Amino acid sequence: MRDTVRIPDLVRRIEAATPPDRDRAVDALRAFAILGVVLGHWLVTALVADSGTLRAASPLRYQPELSPVSWVFQTLAVFFLVGGQMGAKSHACARARGIGYRRWLRARLVRLFRPVAAVLIVWTLAAGAMLGSGVSLLTAHTLLKLVLSPLWFLLVYAALTAATPLVARLHPLWPLAVVLHVDLIRFGLGGPAWLGWINLAAGWLVPYCLGAAWGRGLLRGRTAGWVLLTGGAAVTAGLVLFGGYPAAMVGVPGASVSNLNPPTLAAVTFGLAQCGAALLLRGPLRRVLARPVAWAVVALVNLSAMTVFLWHQTAMMAVTVTTLRSAGPLPGLHTVPDGPGWVLARLFWLPVFAGALLICWAAFHGYEAGRPRKGGGRVVGGVRTVRGGGRVIGGNRTVRGGDRTVHGGGRVVREGRPAQPTRNGEKRSV
Repeated sequence: MRDTVRIPDLVRRIEAATPPDRDRAVDALRAFAILGVVLGHWLVTALVADSGTLRAASPLRYQPELSPVSWVFQTLAVFFLVGGQMGAKSHACARARGIGYRRWLRARLVRLFRPVAAVLIVWTLAAGAMLGSGVSLLTAHTLLKLVLSPLWFLLVYAALTAATPLVARLHPLWPLAVVLHVDLIRFGLGGPAWLGWINLAAGWLVPYCLGAAWGRGLLRGRTAGWVLLTGGAAVTAGLVLFGGYPAAMVGVPGASVSNLNPPTLAAVTFGLAQCGAALLLRGPLRRVLARPVAWAVVALVNLSAMTVFLWHQTAMMAVTVTTLRSAGPLPGLHTVPDGPGWVLARLFWLPVFAGALLICWAAFHGYEAGRPRKGGGRVVGGVRTVRGGGRVIGGNRTVRGGDRTVHGGGRVVREGRPAQPTRNGEKRSV
């Protein structure tokens, strides 16, 4: 029988397993970015029941005054900022330990795409079952699009990760200049619409490069944060008020221009403002996360970040389809999002979505965690704990023989005592 883990014990173990030099603010920003995307999708995506079919709609189309909601929950720039910071530091550490580019990249991409395979397999089977049972093509297309469309950003993130050695020292002004000229040609000179897809890489390269600069030890003071926040916000306001850009920072069905698909200059400058706010929050976040309970929550969210992201749309759709079949159209779930009543009803559905997501997490989080490591170790908040209450600190390494031997430059700390080196350079706990 498995031992029951009490919450105070779990909090204490996570705190003890965290290296003292870990920047907990980075993990908090990553968790905030993921949860922002999830809540944003749940709030601005409606599945309207219409003559036996489901079609996608957005409250932002019927209620444009709700556009500020997208300013809060469109947090992709923060995710790429953190990704650039972590990617640059990870690659630099790998080089220092003599780990080659291919091995480093493979390790990062496997962690990124392992849980994606589960989503694709499940939804391939679900699509076949829906079509075989007579579900309309429109409904099947709507559901599959909602599941698969968020995966675009993983492809962009993977491409930027692969390019980290090339872009880690690239100044963010260079990709920002590309976005500026692309939009100038598209909107100012009547250029082809396909040209905007250049911004899919260039636009997200801007916060990624900022994160890489952060990872190199730059952007330490608060000045950079204030410049990015105030400058980005001012330019974005000017583009929306006088440049004809949409106020919503997410895609709105039926709109002639989307700030996100592909990214526009307004989306990028808005992202710069978000990055500035994130940099300014580093200090307060570090102080809050010095508390073990707060840090444990952030660590656990990060442990399942990809699972939460990949399955949140499935959770919403499962609730929508199940209730439609059992109870018929319900306010805030199957109705047109054309008034404040829909918004209020949708807020009451959010805990139900969260419950369905918890079920998905229980079923599929193992694909993100990967295979258990020898010695009973696991990763919590980026820190791998090892059997016997020790913790492993250092780079990529494997544990052999329980919790006794660590290869690859790591060291084991057990009950507060550092490991002693053996003659062949390995570390062994004492």
